[in-house]
Amino acid sequence: MTTIAVLGSTNMDLVAYVEKAPQRGETVTGREFRTIPGGKGANQAISAARAGAEVTMIGAVGNDAFGLRLRDTLEHSGVDTDDLRTVEGPSGTAHIVVDDEGGNAIVVIPGANGTLDHLSPGDEGVIAAADTLLLQLEIPLAAVVAGAEAARRHGVRTVLTPSPARTLPPELLAVIDLLVPNQHEAATLTGLTDPRAAAVALLEQVPEVVVTLGAEGSLYAARDAEPLTVPAPPVTAVDSTGAGDTFVGCLAVAVGEGRPMPEALRWAAAAAALSVQRAGATASMPYRSEIDALYAS
Repeated sequence: MTTIAVLGSTNMDLVAYVEKAPQRGETVTGREFRTIPGGKGANQAISAARAGAEVTMIGAVGNDAFGLRLRDTLEHSGVDTDDLRTVEGPSGTAHIVVDDEGGNAIVVIPGANGTLDHLSPGDEGVIAAADTLLLQLEIPLAAVVAGAEAARRHGVRTVLTPSPARTLPPELLAVIDLLVPNQHEAATLTGLTDPRAAAVALLEQVPEVVVTLGAEGSLYAARDAEPLTVPAPPVTAVDSTGAGDTFVGCLAVAVGEGRPMPEALRWAAAAAALSVQRAGATASMPYRSEIDALYAS
């Protein structure tokens, strides 16, 4: 069993479902509202755990009802929360509008995640014991850099999802093994709108890149190989929230288990395809048996 540490955010997703997302200054009537545990860190942790990995979550929740539910959801999915601290104040929240085409728009309020600006005693040991460290950008950048540097010191593979997209410092990119942006994030990082050109440009900074392309699948590029496009299974999307995190968590599991990258990408794409057919982020994430069944079909 592969072992994964996740250093990242936990948020309660406050999700409004609408026919069409409102434009600036517009009010629309929604049909449903749900609170769903999420956050990119927690999403990736739950995805990896359900896919069969041993997962530890390093993060922070508030001392509120959302914090209790976030911790419970992680534990119920098999994630070790011994390094998920509780701090004074509110937990992080994500305010999400989902339209009838499955698209979404999100505003994140960091809350407790904003306190995660350094590694606490014991965090480096958790990272050192893992095969892979998953990182995102919904916590202060100082902690992301510290976590990646700790992973490099101990020979742990690092996977960074650069979301929300921002300029990344050279000292962070120098210790990242695999960068997984979506096509919009890749364009933000490089100024190039063509995913293939963006992926090739990013290879000047990191050794491997996977650009996720939504319904079109993913594009893999490495310094020692020609870029490879892997299609996604054709499905009808209900809600794309968390699909990218599902993909990353499952990709980390597949690579950690020693699968060749093309196979790992197809397996992760099957997981993401299952997730977009269900509402919510963590609520939509499939279990290993479901992924294996779709992958084999």
